Amino acid sequence: MLDVGAIRKDFPILKEGRIYLDSSATSLTPEPILEKMLEYYREYRANVGRGIYKASQLATDAFESARGEISRFINAKPDEMIMVRNTSEGANLVARGIGLKMGDRVVTTILEHHSNYIVWLRECARVGAELSTVRADTEGNIDMKQLEGFLRKKTRVLAVTQTSNVLGVRPPVKEMAALARGAGAFTFVDGAQSVPHMRVDVKDLGCDFLAFSGHKMCGPTGAGGLYIRQELQDEVEPLSIGGGTIEDVGTDYYSLKTGPQKYEAGTPAIAEVIGLGEAARYLSGIGMANIESHERELTRRISKGMAGIEKLKLYGPRDPAKRAGIFSFNIGRLNPHDVAMMLDASAGIMVRSGHHCALPLTKELLNSPSGSVRASVYIYNTKEEADALVEALGEIARSLA
Repeated sequence: MLDVGAIRKDFPILKEGRIYLDSSATSLTPEPILEKMLEYYREYRANVGRGIYKASQLATDAFESARGEISRFINAKPDEMIMVRNTSEGANLVARGIGLKMGDRVVTTILEHHSNYIVWLRECARVGAELSTVRADTEGNIDMKQLEGFLRKKTRVLAVTQTSNVLGVRPPVKEMAALARGAGAFTFVDGAQSVPHMRVDVKDLGCDFLAFSGHKMCGPTGAGGLYIRQELQDEVEPLSIGGGTIEDVGTDYYSLKTGPQKYEAGTPAIAEVIGLGEAARYLSGIGMANIESHERELTRRISKGMAGIEKLKLYGPRDPAKRAGIFSFNIGRLNPHDVAMMLDASAGIMVRSGHHCALPLTKELLNSPSGSVRASVYIYNTKEEADALVEALGEIARSLA
């Protein structure tokens, strides 16, 4: 069972009475992770992989230890974990590096965040490949027959989110990856909204690539992870090359290292990666099963409360058991930005409003030009905060909608 009271002590920012419900955009960062990053700066500040003196060795050991912790968090091997800045960089690396050719097909879905849509759109346009978008119903359920039809047409890559950042729906990625594999296609998974909130096992999923962002899982900004199945690393070109990636260089040739270093050009975000490793350790210590259970309880509570508010339209799965702790909604004809400002001004509740970097989904499934309001929960949110959100929304709906 998750001890929310004990966890909240690690987040001094919450002592001021703020109710933070925007963790899908970026999570808060607890003191143990900040301390681990400061330890690097205070005690062994040096570059990694470049020096034989003690501080450099300590920094290198801490960096590689973090890689190991992060890889274990998703059941990957350390040699399969490339350190990137965020999910977007991971998607760009795979899209450019996989070597799409004219006539290839990339299949994605209407549920995607822009980072798992426009990168493929651009690369397909650059090389003359085709992009096919699988549709979904209003609750976000993928049209599996349409997916199967697309996969039969010389598909090279299936790119899919594991959790929609708007609807909170979780597509059947394991089943989708199996279909892709049967069609000879690779699967790239956007794990930005799943890795922080549920147990993710890349081997069980059967995916070839998975990217996620540290800043959404209690870690710092500027550090994320990209899983590339080891057998594919010879086939995927780096997005950038330079210092740290080189095995040998002559005046008319170069050769690259193997493993993660092949993709990590220049000095990495050392403190941030160390912080991300500590974030993986922190969440593992809490227990991903406990985190899932806690978020399910908050999801049930908020879903039930929202269902009782007249004029509030909640998007996504009607069954709370089928959604993550993400709630996108609108109230009557109120502009979502106005609702977000009222929540902040009247109750100190912080939520996001707009298109949530998912314009195709917003246009097609929400049919809302201004987007929606989005609240999202995490380990530090309480039942009382869930109730406060529902109460504030009810008041707004009664007085203004």
